[in-house]
Amino acid sequence: MKILVLNAGSSSLKYQLVDMATETAILTGICERITAAGGVLTQKTKDGKKLVVTKDMPTHKEALELVLGALVDPEYGAIKSVDEVSAVGHRVVHGGEDFTTSVVIDDEVVAICERNSDLAPLHNPGNVACIKGCQQVMPGKPMVAVFDTTFHSTIPAKAYMYGIRYEDYEKFKVRKYGFHGTSHKFVSTEVAKYLGNPNAKIIVCHLGNGSSLSAVNAGKCVDTTMGFTPLEGVIMGTRSGDIDAGAVEYLGKKLGKDMGEMVTYLNKKCGMYGLSGDFSSDMRDLEPKMKAGDEKATIAITAAGYRIKKYVGSFAAALNGVDAIVFTGGIGEHSDVMRNLVAGDMQYLGVELDPELNKKFVSGYEPGIYEIQSASSRVKVLVATTNEELSIARETKALVENL
Repeated sequence: MKILVLNAGSSSLKYQLVDMATETAILTGICERITAAGGVLTQKTKDGKKLVVTKDMPTHKEALELVLGALVDPEYGAIKSVDEVSAVGHRVVHGGEDFTTSVVIDDEVVAICERNSDLAPLHNPGNVACIKGCQQVMPGKPMVAVFDTTFHSTIPAKAYMYGIRYEDYEKFKVRKYGFHGTSHKFVSTEVAKYLGNPNAKIIVCHLGNGSSLSAVNAGKCVDTTMGFTPLEGVIMGTRSGDIDAGAVEYLGKKLGKDMGEMVTYLNKKCGMYGLSGDFSSDMRDLEPKMKAGDEKATIAITAAGYRIKKYVGSFAAALNGVDAIVFTGGIGEHSDVMRNLVAGDMQYLGVELDPELNKKFVSGYEPGIYEIQSASSRVKVLVATTNEELSIARETKALVENL
């Protein structure tokens, strides 16, 4: 079975063709500048063949037509016919309270996703446009919606409720939803297998430009850091993370910004980028500056690490113990500095990081799961490669193979 995995934005479309017999991507690609002039498709096969097509893509439908042509390209494709694609898995950012699992797509599912666009106005419209375009160019092909939010749907009310009036929650569904769910599910599932313990208590630290943590007990998420939007939680690349709402009002008045402008400010201009004096949001840029003694870069990195550490501690309390702390995502998988800031001083929790093992996993290692704790540590400390596309493909296969 071959699954086409689609991850659409408002002006981009990432895709992978996954062979489920081996669970490997045999082809990956991206369409950029959809709806704008100068559209570009870039595709690479598993054996390294690269295809670049320059063509305007007025809508996601045209982008998908370009993708299907690239998949079957005699020289640069990976299949002879689109009929070889058994199903399509769509990443959809927000399922609201309507979806607690991945679902086979029909007209009702599309309508609900459109309705939930109020909850994710930057993402769900692009997701829906991609689904509709796909239905046009691949009529009758089974399709599945895999939501970023559903893995967190097991969080209990005590964890997802904000301290607002209950009637306002009921009317407007303002609550914690959580995001990065496909990554958190994939990593926690793989780590539980690695530990040989389906009942393991696992804290997953998905750290990248956008970062979130989850507390997972026996395969079910019981808490996470991102909230009603991906803005809540730890300090991220350009997002502020947790901040006093009163401070937002005060700062908005001082800066002459309305609430919408402040949300943009907190999403795009803050985080490690803002703390570093607008130098960079990228750890690869910030780490050398910190090592050279730059004060702002040091504050940016250490403040981010401190927030993550605090959440690890609180999630250990929520889980009543922890079997493994896992680092994944671009920063989690490649920054020994950030991992040390988070797990290097947690002996009270039974966590003892091995400094030399930690330094080994920065670059040049094969995907997998690696232990970086000392021999005396009571808690496993792991570096694990995430694979959100494979997670989507697995969900899709499980739902369509018996249709």
